[in-house]
Amino acid sequence: MGCEVDQTQQGELPDVDVDVEEGALPEYDVEWADVDVGTTERTVTVPKLVVVMEEETVSVPVIDVSMPEGDDREIVERTLTVETEVPHAGYDLSIEHVFAEENRVHVIARLTENRTDAPPQQVRVSDRLVINAPDTDVRYYIVGARPEGVHNDQYEFIDTVDALPMDIRDAREIYSAPS
Repeated sequence: MGCEVDQTQQGELPDVDVDVEEGALPEYDVEWADVDVGTTERTVTVPKLVVVMEEETVSVPVIDVSMPEGDDREIVERTLTVETEVPHAGYDLSIEHVFAEENRVHVIARLTENRTDAPPQQVRVSDRLVINAPDTDVRYYIVGARPEGVHNDQYEFIDTVDALPMDIRDAREIYSAPS
């Protein structure tokens, strides 16, 4: 069974004036609606977020790396920060281990949910430490379930420390959080 449709529509194109100079692209004048762009005032509901930054003195672990004789790389101070978005303030994020291998440092942090009764409100939790060492590549791993949030894509979430590749676990541990 077949079907043949013959449909024709007619319309008119706008009048177009073309002005062309040798060696230049053509310019077209098309008669169409005039468009005015402006602003107007409207009353709308806009969510406001107030961020309060407070300066606070805290203890931050410091790792001083002494390079072997003959390694002339410049020692620089860097703050290694791991941060993630969580669905409420009942979470804690703490750096547990730092491993070093060749020209790379691996920071392993643990995300734990301490209070399930905290009111739902997207917040960020973080931990940091200072390292005095040659400038190297840093990789971050978070032990725990990945919470929803755009900010959480920059870290690799793993179930356990045993899920780390063997070469990282065999690397030299230069920091372990006090128990």
